[in-house]
Amino acid sequence: MKFVVLTQYFPPEVGASQVRLAALCAELASAGHGVEVVTAMPHHPMGRIFPPYRGRFYTHEHRNGIPIHRVWVYAGNTASLKRILSYVSFALMCLYGLFRAKQPDYVFVDSPPLSSGVPGWIAARWWGARLVFNVADLWPDSARDLGLMRDGIVMRLAFRLERWIYRRASYVTAVTEGIRETLLRSKHVPRKKVLFLPNGVDTELFQPCQTDEGLKNALGLAGKQVILYAGNHGYAGAVDQILRAANRLRDDPSLHFLLVGDGPEKPALKMLAASLQLDNVTFRDSVPIESLPSYVSICDLAVVTLRKSQITKGARPAKAFVMMAAGKPIVMAAEGEAERLVRTAAAGVVVPPESPAALANAIRVMLSDRVRLHKMGMNGRSFVAANFAWPSLVHTWLAQLSGSSQIGPTERQLHLEQDNARVSS
Repeated sequence: MKFVVLTQYFPPEVGASQVRLAALCAELASAGHGVEVVTAMPHHPMGRIFPPYRGRFYTHEHRNGIPIHRVWVYAGNTASLKRILSYVSFALMCLYGLFRAKQPDYVFVDSPPLSSGVPGWIAARWWGARLVFNVADLWPDSARDLGLMRDGIVMRLAFRLERWIYRRASYVTAVTEGIRETLLRSKHVPRKKVLFLPNGVDTELFQPCQTDEGLKNALGLAGKQVILYAGNHGYAGAVDQILRAANRLRDDPSLHFLLVGDGPEKPALKMLAASLQLDNVTFRDSVPIESLPSYVSICDLAVVTLRKSQITKGARPAKAFVMMAAGKPIVMAAEGEAERLVRTAAAGVVVPPESPAALANAIRVMLSDRVRLHKMGMNGRSFVAANFAWPSLVHTWLAQLSGSSQIGPTERQLHLEQDNARVSS
């Protein structure tokens, strides 16, 4: 089979969708399928096109043997208007890249942005290919529920576009069980069209290893117990609760928080840390995924946070899989699917989202029991190695695409766990 993958976001950018799509492309190519990618000039999450790509209208390159067509994009990611302009610019410009690609059997469109579905559908019609629409975030639902957009004509048009795409797609792929259930029950997408491809992890790149003492010393963290947050500094993550937890733990000089990543909320987070006069917090910019294992190796405990919202109950943060694969125990400040994931794996503890006091208490208690920490870390490693390694996930998804497979027992177990069963420290 031949695939064209259409996405606004792709490596060398760093992020969950970029990692997921790079893994999908690599596994498809490894299985003998043809793959080409049509994407934008790298610009996420800072909203600026990366220096090597500035001033270009189109580039063609290869990454790990996979052809990549890149087109210019308006790189706005802060205010809602700038973000919408960015989405619209890519929806228009990507057509040039699409028609530079070879005719595929499937056009795989990653969303968000929702608007990419339109050029994806045009290209699929032109080629006589099947359109696979991949839903990594239920936009515009998430924008509405998180208060990022108000009800109005733009919101109504977005929901109409969403329905239009779901009707015309040959298949709609969900990234989480919560999204899958919403597609079936609320969006009324026919069950035969809905596929499932969850976030996974490279269990070879991320695995338990020795602490990178050189990096730890370079960061000035020798002798410290390190609590790591590695990921996007965006609104949905509510990373400010980590800083407020750090403020509650400032009396213990052995504890230090390391926040690695970028995003639209990072300037505000730095201002909050300065206003609280936190000397137990270090910010670092995003690092290439190949460098991330070194940062993970120096932490004693990982923190994963989400904002309290109905929409985030269906989220399954990719960073949690990374930490589990590396054998790091997790404090999960979230509800719903993310909570069930940690409980099912017995890979950490769960606290209510947006509760700095509970988060701080969980961190203090967990770090007081090294034996328990190690056991949780190894539980997480065993769980993701058995259920969420990329080769098996993509193989199962391809079987669904051919109509010969459904979701596996682990996913059913996660779905059937009761939401009100909470692990607390």
